[in-house]
Amino acid sequence: MKLASFQTGSGASWGVVDGDSVVDLAGLPAIADLKSAIAKEALSQVADWAKDAPRIPVADIRWLPVIPNPCKILCVGHNYETHRQETGRAKADHPSIFVRFADSQIGHGDAIIRPAISTMLDYEGELAVVIGRGGANISAADALSHIAGYSIYNDASVRDWQWHTSQFTPGKNFPGTGAFGPWLVTADEIADPSALRVTTRLNGEVMQDQPTEDMLFPIPTIIAYLSQFTLLYPGDIIVTGTPGGVGAKREPPVWMKPGDVVEVEIPGIGILKNPVRAA
Repeated sequence: MKLASFQTGSGASWGVVDGDSVVDLAGLPAIADLKSAIAKEALSQVADWAKDAPRIPVADIRWLPVIPNPCKILCVGHNYETHRQETGRAKADHPSIFVRFADSQIGHGDAIIRPAISTMLDYEGELAVVIGRGGANISAADALSHIAGYSIYNDASVRDWQWHTSQFTPGKNFPGTGAFGPWLVTADEIADPSALRVTTRLNGEVMQDQPTEDMLFPIPTIIAYLSQFTLLYPGDIIVTGTPGGVGAKREPPVWMKPGDVVEVEIPGIGILKNPVRAA
């Protein structure tokens, strides 16, 4: 099942994606949004709710970030060997973790914003994990059972601000740089998240292309590690790392510029597509 957050003429909503339409579930009592449905462990009831709910053509909605209001967005750096090598980072015994703020996110189809202060705007196609059942000290063996579903993220980076220090936060949190969508594919439809493939295209040219089995720290390991130092909540997002091929490490560097179109595709989930514009 594909679930999405979106904007209609009546306001923000959420529902089921079904072909060229969405089933609008905004009218459900006590479930205001997709995060609430996940937190109430209500995803198994969505198919029944959708039977009598109104439908809206996809052409008439604006896609929102899949989870517009997460408690946390936790991102993993240098999680593919190709990217670790191109950045010159030393091998690590533990995942490299940084955070992104929810208000930096945009949805599928919205423009990624190149800030006025920089021209070093880079793409990073990634698999996103949405937590379903929260908790602390989750074991790697049990980690996949805590996942509500999977989506796609473009963790776009303002590189010069990222490189001001060894900490990533400034370059990862400019407004309009965290593209997330188009939808959530529920975990029951993804038997093995390590059997997926992440491909990023800039203006139709493949820039990144790598299987998720090449992650240095697989998803169960990441969830177990994160849950040791922070309590994970339903709707929290884990952005699992980008493959090699980022624009900053090409010769010459390739920066996203106004007028570009960037796509991240993960077969079995979909395609996240965003134009680029100047602030």
